[in-house]
Amino acid sequence: MKDYFLGSDNIPWWAVCFSIVAAETSTLTFISIPGLAYLTNLNFLQVTIGFLIGRFIVAFLFLPAYFKGDLQTAYSYLENRFGNKTRSFASLTFIFTRVAADGVRLFATAIPIYLILKIDPVFAIIITALTALLYTYSGGLKGIIWVDVFQMFIYIGGAITAGIFILNSLPDGWNTVLSTASSDNKFNIFNFGFDEGFAGFIKNPYTFLGGIIGGAFLSMASHGTDQLIVQRLLATKQLKSAQKAVIGSGVIVILQFALFLVLGVMLYAHYGPMDVKSDEVFPMFIINQLPEGVTGLIIAGLLAAAMSTLSGSLSSLSSSTMLDLYLPKTKKILDEKKKLKISRLMTIAWAILLIVSSLFFMQSTKAVVEIALSIASFTYGGLLGIFLLGILIKNSRQKDALTGFIVCIIFIIIIVTINLTGWTWYTFIGVSVCILTGGISTKLSGERNNINN
Repeated sequence: MKDYFLGSDNIPWWAVCFSIVAAETSTLTFISIPGLAYLTNLNFLQVTIGFLIGRFIVAFLFLPAYFKGDLQTAYSYLENRFGNKTRSFASLTFIFTRVAADGVRLFATAIPIYLILKIDPVFAIIITALTALLYTYSGGLKGIIWVDVFQMFIYIGGAITAGIFILNSLPDGWNTVLSTASSDNKFNIFNFGFDEGFAGFIKNPYTFLGGIIGGAFLSMASHGTDQLIVQRLLATKQLKSAQKAVIGSGVIVILQFALFLVLGVMLYAHYGPMDVKSDEVFPMFIINQLPEGVTGLIIAGLLAAAMSTLSGSLSSLSSSTMLDLYLPKTKKILDEKKKLKISRLMTIAWAILLIVSSLFFMQSTKAVVEIALSIASFTYGGLLGIFLLGILIKNSRQKDALTGFIVCIIFIIIIVTINLTGWTWYTFIGVSVCILTGGISTKLSGERNNINN
């Protein structure tokens, strides 16, 4: 079971680094990020700078705590620090977030498949999920990571190839992109948002401050508390290897997002303004404008991006379910063969549930990347908050952590319901509320103990 979920702890850091990039890329980056740049500009790049800052914090604050013990999941730390209830609560939150967010990603993958094959979107979703399930079931985390390494080069190669064909389709190549996009401010990277007023500033997710803070806290949560990424980091040999993997992935991700955003600007120069869903612009170019052989290469890249995230989700969901929820509760004595069999059955079950989850997002008109990141930001605040509470406030207890987590989730529900801020602020606000509430609870508990004594 340890080999199935952790790859025997002997995977080189550079493979884990590439695997992290591939796991967080998914079809959303391949389809939705060019579409977002086509619709707006390069403001999303501000968020990726925050991503790198957040990974430095994960490398030097979270990972040393993880590598002190023989942890099998991110939430094992919470059991050691607070108790089993906190571990179970955090694991359930991760599972909810991962199923919802990756349901969106699975649907995004189906978009070009059903457009190309002219089949029902449901069949495209099933085909994608079953393909990822096949090698996840047979190879475990080690198989996932090494396949991810190849997949990253496939989809980046596909994106570069698409960019070359877009430039060749324009009358004056890159000069046409510059003249067309510059006139409509498509190359605008930084947006400080000071001219929007306070209400507009906090509601716009792509201001400089919102992007840096939101990206940093989102990255701290996703790479420090999300089992999808932490599972890979725990598979390295030692702390320094994990630190190099997570920081290196941040540098690559900035370059990668820049590539896909520029693709969107180039598509704007090619098509001009159109009345279509932003997520359909790049697939439309792939299908209608590229030669057949090249279309196949690009679709292979798109599917590579999709498989890397889906396979990682299946492994992380089944590992968290097995190690955080099932084994601590079961009273049966299981041998390794039985544990592995149950783990693989859980992988199958989560593949089915991801298919069901993806069907809920088929009618959405929003860019799928924003939906997925909004879902993740919704619960990441509570998760990151209790991890930081455990690291920063030494005398905090399980009751304080759970109190902070619950108040945080309620607070974020209110903010989302009344549409108070943009999605990039959700994690930062959630973390602040969780730590503040948990800290107050810790102080009050200490005062009560002093009075009783």
